[in-house]
Amino acid sequence: MSVAFTKEGDSEAFAADLLDRPISPHPNLVTADGLAQIESKLAAARAAYSAAQAGSDVAQDRTAMARATRDLRYWSARRASAQLRERDSSLQGLQFGETVTFDREDGRRQTFRIVGEDQADPANGSVSYVSPVARALLGKGVGDTAMVAGGEVEIVAIKPD
Repeated sequence: MSVAFTKEGDSEAFAADLLDRPISPHPNLVTADGLAQIESKLAAARAAYSAAQAGSDVAQDRTAMARATRDLRYWSARRASAQLRERDSSLQGLQFGETVTFDREDGRRQTFRIVGEDQADPANGSVSYVSPVARALLGKGVGDTAMVAGGEVEIVAIKPD
């Protein structure tokens, strides 16, 4: 069906019925930075919700209110379930919150910080603790090898953060 034959209100109704953001079934482990990010996003969601309530344009308010409500529910749930994880000095090997550098078989050297799901940003050097690379490396030490993406990697450095 052509967009020309849809009602203008259809997009507003769709926006007002936004689905909730999925919540991971994994424990919500967070670093101190990750907890601060969640709190910042929760504050932004509260501000967006307040702004949507104060708006005067009904069509615009429905869309803004739906997004703000969805984000507020998500970040409230993430804040409520957040488990701050600090380094455990009694454990050996790579831990949550630490930065690992490893060499791949093809000669590439990569560095990632192991963080919570909401904080993960591989393009900027952080991966979720439930990612395949993190799962393969957690608990291992410098000099240890692991299989990552079908190839062997060797850990060359671990930096506590």
